[in-house]
Amino acid sequence: MTEYGPREKLKNMGVESLEDHELLSIVFGKGNSKESVFNISKRIFKGFAKDDFLNERNLNELQDRLKLGFVHSCQLMACIELGKRFFSESIVNKRIQSLQDAYLIFENMQYLSKEHMKGIYLNTRYKVIHEEVITIGSLDANIIHPREVFRPAIESGAYALLVAHNHPSGDNTPSDSDIEVTKKLKAAGELLQIPLLDHLVIGKGSFTSIYGVMNV
Repeated sequence: MTEYGPREKLKNMGVESLEDHELLSIVFGKGNSKESVFNISKRIFKGFAKDDFLNERNLNELQDRLKLGFVHSCQLMACIELGKRFFSESIVNKRIQSLQDAYLIFENMQYLSKEHMKGIYLNTRYKVIHEEVITIGSLDANIIHPREVFRPAIESGAYALLVAHNHPSGDNTPSDSDIEVTKKLKAAGELLQIPLLDHLVIGKGSFTSIYGVMNV
């Protein structure tokens, strides 16, 4: 089997085939005298939570926390800021008045090759104030913890939220595990007084409301 470097893998297999550290190694381009670019990229994603750099606004603190050089810190901060600006122009302040409105935000999840769970966090006018990739991988009621879903809601001051996950098979029928996860999150939302408005399952060209299936 042919082994591709990140650039060759992107060219031959598409950008979605790259793991996070491979994408970052393309951004960095090269390493330094002590570490290869691959080791640096893997170290960042292995040793730190994404919030360690996603919400960092101070370049010096980012360097110290991630043990990065000046150039790599600048590249990482610029890359994150660019992504935030693209996101804020397309999603933030969109008003959600129906499940169809929510689906239009989530519908591109149908093209993901792995199962993702995403959340959109709303203010009192049901406008999006934040979006979050909550988890990547199969949903399991024993693994998904409400704090992963509701932490961004608390941090952003959200009034309510919607979550969605995709089925790479294209079938949008909720599994028993999907329903168990939803019940768990619904109960947590009631306790925190930040209601979970619904949980959508994204399939190929369509979606299912788990609340509709649960009849709540």
